[in-house]
Amino acid sequence: MSVAKSNAAPAVPGDSVKRFLPWLVAVAFFMQALDTTILNTAVPAIAKALAVAPLSMKAVLASYTLSLAVFIPVSGWMADRFGTRRVFSSAIGIFTLGSLLCGLSSNIHVLVACRILQGCGGAMMVPVGRLTLVRTFAKSELIRAMSFVAIPGLIGPMLGPIAGGLIVGYLHWRVIFFINIPVGLLGLYLVYQLLPDYRKEHSNPLDIVGLILFGSGIGLLSYVLEVFGEHTLSWPVTLGLLVLSAVLLAAYWLRATHTRFPLLQLALFRIRTFRAAVDGSYFTRLGIGGIPFLFPLLYQVGLGFTPIQSGLLMVPQAVASMSLKMAMPGILRYLGYRRVLISNTVILGLLIILFATIGVGTPVGLIVALLFVYGFFTSLQYTSMNTLVYADVTEEQASSASTIASTMQQMAISFGVATASLATAFFIPDRLHASAPGMIHGIHQAFLVLGVWTILSSIVFFELKTEDGDTVSLHKVLPHVG
Repeated sequence: MSVAKSNAAPAVPGDSVKRFLPWLVAVAFFMQALDTTILNTAVPAIAKALAVAPLSMKAVLASYTLSLAVFIPVSGWMADRFGTRRVFSSAIGIFTLGSLLCGLSSNIHVLVACRILQGCGGAMMVPVGRLTLVRTFAKSELIRAMSFVAIPGLIGPMLGPIAGGLIVGYLHWRVIFFINIPVGLLGLYLVYQLLPDYRKEHSNPLDIVGLILFGSGIGLLSYVLEVFGEHTLSWPVTLGLLVLSAVLLAAYWLRATHTRFPLLQLALFRIRTFRAAVDGSYFTRLGIGGIPFLFPLLYQVGLGFTPIQSGLLMVPQAVASMSLKMAMPGILRYLGYRRVLISNTVILGLLIILFATIGVGTPVGLIVALLFVYGFFTSLQYTSMNTLVYADVTEEQASSASTIASTMQQMAISFGVATASLATAFFIPDRLHASAPGMIHGIHQAFLVLGVWTILSSIVFFELKTEDGDTVSLHKVLPHVG
């Protein structure tokens, strides 16, 4: 089944498309990455304005994640069927409309519904954006494109707390949603000017039953992860929901192995590089995915920093990602994916363990230095895993590969935060009345647990061979992107 470029594609020279396309995809990724963290800061203010308990705002946060988990699996099929330009522009438009309606919401029920609408758009942006990059750039050019586009995913969560605090402190909580509108409108304009329109000449039929089974299973599991540890569900109910989720996912697996056109091509896991990249990304993120959640707790609750000070201390990680991104292709080109992923994962684990030494007397300069180094290795990890996914997949498999990778990544993010939260709670018996020293102790122990887990997750990458990933890292000097 061939992939065709629509005749309606913009008449822009190829070099211009390659130069500006990563910027366009990066803008969309930034909107999504910024959304959740900027909202977290404003939860108390929004709860007060809507006359609900802060705990009730959990539904506002969870509804977006649930929507992502349910709709990401269908994004690949939609791109193949309707074209990347139409789907990507629809995703930005839906996300922008959802943001507008969120800002106009008058009660929490309307806000939750609008967050679900936002999630529908967000679910399409990441996988379809990656798919467009994969089909536009040669595999040997993909590392630079992916490393550039990955930066917003790192910057968003770091700038979110700062921006959220400033908006709530000096403007109004509704502005948090309204800032997406001009960015979204700009994105829509650029899509129709720059985005190539790829689609399959003959798309497979949509696996409706598979979508229901997989979407329900993933959505239910995501919901349990969001509320796990909050004591909003009893243990029997939690266990029952986990069992039901497992049954739904098992039913999908059986269907996917016996149907001609499954929603997700699980056969892709037979490809060694794809399996190592997706599984490695999943298990590694269980360790490093919860770090952005723990640092604000350590800074604000443990060390007594203000929210703005806490947010500023997250900036060095973003600076490292941006300033050193040009070195990453060279590292992968000369060392190879196997050596980089094994050694880099171990280094990340050791750095997380070092975070357990940060206390009241730790110089700020040392914290900044540690975070800068951590930011470089984190960015290298994400870039390596995200590009290795496509090393040995064909163009026909690219949409399913992007969908699977995005779905697993979304699940890993939820698992990572839940793991960090549970690890911390385990070492703080009385979380409601924990003192600052008690909180610091609990977070330090969590850092040790997550660091050891991250080191152990490097085992996944041992199945790689020395030459794996050469198609996306060798053969020619990579052009500058962005």
